[in-house]
Amino acid sequence: MMNNKKNLWILTEERPKIEVLEMIFTYFAKAQKCGFFGDSIRIIPLLDNKKCFNFTYQVIGFTCAKVDKIYIKTVAGSSSFTDFLIYYQNEQPQVSDTPLYAIEETKTDDSESRNTGVYQRGSKFVFIQNYYPKTKKIMLYNLHVEQKKEPTETYIFGTRLLRTLGVEILGKQLDKTKFKPFKNIDEVVDFKNNMRKAPKGNVSILIKKTATKIQISGRLYKGGSLAHDPNIGAISLIVAVLRKLGWSKTIEITQHGLSQRHVGKTNKFIQIANCLHIELQGISVPQATLPKDYWHYDMKGEKLGTIFIHIVVENFTESYSVFENHAGCEKGYFRTSNDEYIPLQKYADRNAYKAGDKDKIIHIPDLVLLDIKENEAITIEGKKYEFRKKGIIELNAYDDFEKMYLKKFYQRFKIVRTVVLYGSKEERIGEVQIGFLLNENGKLVLGIKAPKLFKRAITNLLDFWK
Repeated sequence: MMNNKKNLWILTEERPKIEVLEMIFTYFAKAQKCGFFGDSIRIIPLLDNKKCFNFTYQVIGFTCAKVDKIYIKTVAGSSSFTDFLIYYQNEQPQVSDTPLYAIEETKTDDSESRNTGVYQRGSKFVFIQNYYPKTKKIMLYNLHVEQKKEPTETYIFGTRLLRTLGVEILGKQLDKTKFKPFKNIDEVVDFKNNMRKAPKGNVSILIKKTATKIQISGRLYKGGSLAHDPNIGAISLIVAVLRKLGWSKTIEITQHGLSQRHVGKTNKFIQIANCLHIELQGISVPQATLPKDYWHYDMKGEKLGTIFIHIVVENFTESYSVFENHAGCEKGYFRTSNDEYIPLQKYADRNAYKAGDKDKIIHIPDLVLLDIKENEAITIEGKKYEFRKKGIIELNAYDDFEKMYLKKFYQRFKIVRTVVLYGSKEERIGEVQIGFLLNENGKLVLGIKAPKLFKRAITNLLDFWK
């Protein structure tokens, strides 16, 4: 059996979460028809003989007859990127390799947002089809809230679209009679047009079919550009399904609200429109060029530093995060002292903000770590090294966040603010407000007044590799 073992490679823009990894491993083992053990999974940064991080994490505590080692690498998508690409091969993946799975993770349920939980992510599965058509596509629900008992029409329609495209749904209990793939074009048209219409003043997504053309109404204009993400996702999904079910004639989007100046060659919807041959009523759709590569290894992003300290703290100390918002990643819930997960408010005073007081918006940090041993709540701003001064200034903006969440739910904890950096070749930090630097060579640099939690975490990591 040893000769049949290969490595699992997980490429992601997100901070890898153990509960998500467990769901992926369970799915993989079932698909490979092999047993596994994974009761004590940990994520370990790999260090070289100079005690520098080599920008690869290894997962330990998982044993499977068909898996040798499991590695995680941080990547960046060129455009609309799914959260995880899973490769089953011995060598480190290259862009030309075909992933086994493409997985989109969401914590959002139908009970919170009808659009975000299904539509807004749908365009990712449409986009990746241009690069890896043979890859298995999966929507993974990592819910921290109770699943809505009676799904909305929006969720049923969106999920049926996904299933028609061959996307598998994990992490949710679905009634197979309600969530069947669509059999034909007329079934798609009838279901959508019989759904509840949008409130007065909004544009409902409706489908009009004739012998030679299908028209889909839907607003794509938002905030001065082509940027209405839920509708972009919904329309992309609908058109992809219509094409898969055999419609080869004209598909035109109406009531979109766009003018010619809003459509550029690099917009993700225009790229999808080119691939699916979508027309925009009254607009000339430019010929877009898709990015050559779907992804590349990330060696520049500020989140390389914040994700690193997050993983080291949670895997090498008794402490943990209560909020995360790593750059370019999905914003998490706030974890209360009662172990409940709540979404953050956008405004300290919504009415005052709408009246023009822009200071009433709540500025949120990139990460909050709870030091159980020292009774400290550590509010963290992440930045690239060259923007460290800006990061220090932004530490002053967290009064409302801390008042509404940390002081309410963690009253006995002292609040500490610090900056975590990535980048440069520097090996020393001069500013006292900076707690940690991961430089581009993988050097681990603690600040002059680094939180004690950072010091314990890094010390324990180095001890592990002695």
